[in-house]
Order: sequence, then C-alpha cells, then structure tokens
Amino acid sequence: MNQFAYDVVIVGAGIVGAACALAFAERGLRVVVVDREMVGGGATAAGMGHIVVMDDSEAQFALTRYSQRLWQKLRPQLPDDVEYEQCGTIWVAADEEEMAEVLRKQRYYRDRGVPAEVLDPSQLKDLEPNLRSGLAGGLLVPEDGVLYPPCAGRFLIEQAQKQGAKIRVGAPVVKAGGGMVQLGNGVEISGQIIVNASGSCSPGLTAGIEVRKRKGHLVITDRYPGFVHHQLVELGYLKSAHSHTSNSVAFNVQPRRTGQVLIGSSRQYGAEHKAVDQEILARMLQRAQEYMPGLGAMSAIRVWTGFRAATPDKLPLIGPWPGDRTLFLATGHEGLGITTSLGTASVLLDQITGTKPEIPFEPYLPSRAAQEYAHA
Repeated sequence: MNQFAYDVVIVGAGIVGAACALAFAERGLRVVVVDREMVGGGATAAGMGHIVVMDDSEAQFALTRYSQRLWQKLRPQLPDDVEYEQCGTIWVAADEEEMAEVLRKQRYYRDRGVPAEVLDPSQLKDLEPNLRSGLAGGLLVPEDGVLYPPCAGRFLIEQAQKQGAKIRVGAPVVKAGGGMVQLGNGVEISGQIIVNASGSCSPGLTAGIEVRKRKGHLVITDRYPGFVHHQLVELGYLKSAHSHTSNSVAFNVQPRRTGQVLIGSSRQYGAEHKAVDQEILARMLQRAQEYMPGLGAMSAIRVWTGFRAATPDKLPLIGPWPGDRTLFLATGHEGLGITTSLGTASVLLDQITGTKPEIPFEPYLPSRAAQEYAHA
C-alpha cells in the first residue's frame, strides 16, 4: 500500500479547497489536495460566480465583506480568463414593500462602510433599459462583481503549486480523519491536519455534520452584448433563499464578458439526480422573463445543474470538528462558496496557526452544529 505524509491534506479541489491550499502553502506548510474528479469541478464548475456582500446576519456580512476585499486585493494578479468584472449588483424592488427593504439594506451597508445607492424607477431604467417598466426601484451595490469560477479555482491551485502544494485527482476519498485520508485506489495519505472541503459530499466523510444538498439550475445564452450591465437580483430572492423545505425560483441574471447572459436561479431540496428538471427550469425562465421580457427571444446554448452545500443557519462550517483533533471543516457555503472562499481559507489558517483573526470566527465553528446534532 502506498503511503504519503504531509502537514495538511485537503479533501476537495473546488474553489474553497484551492483557496485553503494556497493559504497553507504560502505559510510554508507541506500541502496536498485530493479530489475524485478534477480541479474546479463540483459546485465550483456549476456556480454563477458572484463576489457579493450579503446581510442575512452579521456573521454572513462579516465573511462576505472580508472575502470581497481579499478578492479585490487579488484582482490585479488574476489572469484574463478568470473574467473578474466589478459590474456591481442591483437588488431590484418590484413594489413599495420591497423598496422598504432596499432602504433598510442601504442603511445597513452604509453603517458598515459598503457603498450602496438607492435607485428610483427612472434611475433603474437608465441603468438597465431591458428591465420591465413599473418596477419600484432598486439598490446598486457597486463593489460587487462576477468571475468565472472554474478558472478562478484553477488559478488558486496553480499559485498553491508554485508554493510547493501537490495535487492528486482521479481517485475517490473513502475515509478522512484521524490524521489519515484513504483513497479508493488503496493509497493512504497522512497529515497533521485534514481539511474536509468537499462541499455537498462532505457529510459522507464526516458523520454528523448538517450539510444538505440543494440543487440549482443555470442557463447561459448566446452572445447579446449590452443587454444587461449589472448583476440583477430580485429582492424576492431572499425569500426563496430562506426556504428550507419548498422548491423555489427567483430572478437572478449576470452579464458575462463574452456578452452572454447567465440566468438563475432555482433551489431544490431532496433532489439527488443531476438531470435537468423541466418544470423547475420552466418556472425559473418564466420568472426571469417577468423582469426582463427580452430574455424570451434569446437563444440558450447550455443548461446545467449543480448541488450547493447548505447548512440550517446559512453559515458555513469553518474550523475543528469536535472529537478529532486532526480534522477541520471548510464546507456548507451554500450559494456563497465563490465569494467566501478566500475568507474561509484565511479564517481557517488563523484558527490553526493561532494568528489574530481579521474577523471573529466563532459563528462559523463546526462545534455549533455538533452540539445541535448531539441534542437532536
């Protein structure tokens, strides 16, 4: 049986695992990343790729804002194929009730140093002429951005490799913990630290963590340059994101540098198959056309699905897993894994090295989930 030894073994070569690999390798640790498929696969390959500030909770805000700043700092080093565009997000309000939420969000962001501008109906129409008439307004968050996740993940891995990190792909991990990772091909890899960064697959390696698969659909169109200029999200998206039981859809579109339009979004619990659900897809596209009728005349060139790793409280699990001093988690990011990948890696590194953290890490500790599981 082949055996290898490292300081850190990271299970999962998605963007979170890649970010962790780079952070640890830059600190001079011997790192290996293992994945059953490829670098930048899984949810990373399936995601929209937004770099956004979110405010469901103080902890969510802290991690998304911190991560966004790390992405902005890294931006000058990113290669062209990562397609980082600081296009901004517009949260679209359909009625006066949603405009009240726009005002609340604007105050919240302003008080925490995040630029945000309230838009009236005419300003909204000027910025996004292809939105339907009759909308109440919106909130422009200009520092939000988008990127192409698979290439971003590849870049982080390549940077980690330049710092000495190793990559092993093509064999499934059958066991992780106790200072050891076992691969399906018989290889054993020991590490002082094991990081489970395998997203929606993470419960299969760490029994007891409350991470559930949440399926989503995306559609990308042919090239229609100038049709949409910002990431556009309906405020009803927040309601759909909060639902833990029912299937939901919401209007969410992104401009791509290519001139294509990326259309989301949907959320499904209990769906284990990757096949496109035609009923959900139809609902999602209908919702998108209610906000941007011109989408109905566009040609779609690809439809795909992916699985988000969701936790009950909508916060990721970052830190040590109780009962195994070698095992750490970096999972449960739901739809914010791209945004929070860099922040997750920094938080985890601070915990392990005892460095003073930039943000409090207690809200993300897996011990909160372990306690809930023990008392369930």
